Amino acid sequence: MKRIFSFLILMWSCTICFAQYTMDDRIYDYIDQYKDLAMQEMEQYKIPASITLAQAIYASKAGTNKVATQANNHFGITCHSTEWTGDTYYETDNHAEDYCFRKYATVEQSYRDHSIFVSQRSRYVKLFYLPVTDYKSWAKGLLEAGYSSNPRYADTLISIIEKYYLMHYDRKT
Repeated sequence: MKRIFSFLILMWSCTICFAQYTMDDRIYDYIDQYKDLAMQEMEQYKIPASITLAQAIYASKAGTNKVATQANNHFGITCHSTEWTGDTYYETDNHAEDYCFRKYATVEQSYRDHSIFVSQRSRYVKLFYLPVTDYKSWAKGLLEAGYSSNPRYADTLISIIEKYYLMHYDRKT
């Protein structure tokens, strides 16, 4: 009887431990896991690491949504009709019809494709005249260039950057 009681206490305390792991904890873990990758991409492609991390956190729910877990796509980049020739992932949960996303073998490939996607499209060219430390202008510029149809996209990115102090990664390289 004493053993059973001890086991139940242990199980109850473990349940409490897991229940205390919040989305903020997940976001901090995500930042720890991918900050170096975002800074490497910034070094090569001149996109602020803070912007890259904020976009990934927002689009993938810190790596927890289906597109991130099933397709390693942390930016929600769609197939763009005939442009994409790689693997695809169709997500139907939140859409009336199938929605095609780019699928990657690794998260690193997702980060690289995001860098190429932004750096090689003419609609984003104005962003590359901004300093990599000007995350606010980058966020507003992404919205103006049509990266997202969410009218609060720039404000959301800025909020994520400031809440988690992501702007510090823009100065590390």
